[in-house]
Amino acid sequence: MADFELNAELRTDKGKGASRRLRRNADMIPAILYGAGKAPLSLTLAHKDIHKACENEAFFSHIITINADGDSQQAIVKDLQRHPAKDRIMHADFLRIQMDQAITVEVPLHFINEDSCVGVRQGGGNVSHNMTSIEISCLPGDLPEYIEVDIEHLDLGDAIHMSDLRLVEALSIPSLQQGADHDHVVVSVNAPKRAEEVDEEAAAAEDAPAEESDGDDEPGDE
Repeated sequence: MADFELNAELRTDKGKGASRRLRRNADMIPAILYGAGKAPLSLTLAHKDIHKACENEAFFSHIITINADGDSQQAIVKDLQRHPAKDRIMHADFLRIQMDQAITVEVPLHFINEDSCVGVRQGGGNVSHNMTSIEISCLPGDLPEYIEVDIEHLDLGDAIHMSDLRLVEALSIPSLQQGADHDHVVVSVNAPKRAEEVDEEAAAAEDAPAEESDGDDEPGDE
């Protein structure tokens, strides 16, 4: 599993105006570190550092070391605000962790054996990924980088639900505690579409009005 470490500075100049000046003048972004019964810390991060870290999917399901003001604290990514039109992160939220307290994290799903899937190889079906990540609960030391989903055995019309995922005992899925209605489909194998269905979908797409967006609005600042 990869190791992630971010260097930050404490931020005393707060508010929307300060956050905008920070991003425009120094290529930095505002961030906040909170949780674990401690006071929140307003931080400043180099955009290039967090942008590079985000290129690795493990960054979002991994314990991160944040160095600030001579202190190192462990945290996970809780939220990222991105610019609606540009490849830019606007704000980052980090949640402190305690090794003896469970955390809830969104973890990527890795699908394996798609090429040898029965429904695809023998039935010509299509694999539909209804989910690409899943929210799990566990102690920080048990946090997986990803969860593997083997679909080799799926035939046409078959599906894997959240409750079918093979998890180690240390992991749980919080949404399943809310009842069967929350046991969503993770992946399924569907029969290939008939030519008429493809033509109908293409015609509907051509008739749909185009959406316009100038992308000038920024997410809210702290």
